[in-house]
Amino acid sequence: MFSRIQNNDFTNIVKDRRSVRHYDKNVKISREELSEIITEASLAPSSANMQPWRVVVVDTPEGKEKLRPLVRFNTEQNDTSSAMLLIFGDTDSYLNVEDIYNTAVEQGKMPAEVRDRQVPTILSMYPTLPKELKVEVAKVDSSLFAMQLMLVARAHGYDTNPMAGFEVDQVAKAFDLDEERYAPVMIISIGKAAVEGHESVRLSADRITFWK
Repeated sequence: MFSRIQNNDFTNIVKDRRSVRHYDKNVKISREELSEIITEASLAPSSANMQPWRVVVVDTPEGKEKLRPLVRFNTEQNDTSSAMLLIFGDTDSYLNVEDIYNTAVEQGKMPAEVRDRQVPTILSMYPTLPKELKVEVAKVDSSLFAMQLMLVARAHGYDTNPMAGFEVDQVAKAFDLDEERYAPVMIISIGKAAVEGHESVRLSADRITFWK
């Protein structure tokens, strides 16, 4: 991991990130590097380390043609980006808990007694949660992953744009995912900017913080 990082300036990565809508069509990110970006972004935190994020990488002309009518007013990103990353939250992510925790123990990252205490608790509780709560947890965790992915992409020298403007009720089925299991979170375009994104204004800390 991190072998292709071009920019390790944290201030620049965070402060100069922009939402880019127009990309250089001649820049194609390899699937190998996209996999590295996804792997690095997967270091994001998640509830009980269940890692519910799932990514559909749409990087072929056929895939983009299928996606185009589903992204509403975001067709420019679809048409010019190197890839469109469809982020979903897996509401059955608990099915991977035993594998994750067993691997953590094997690698010396978790005591066996912690695994033996936590795994039964997760497996007894999580499947019984209301569907709405499972979706909420999956979306929160997957949003943490998505933000980290955008910062990792900048470190690799690429630009992104997160999008909520798409047909959330159709995108899972269009790409052969179980609509009951996978909750759409957002779509992220990725590529090299042809037109730089605009700097935007942020509310000051005193406008968004409540001290008690």
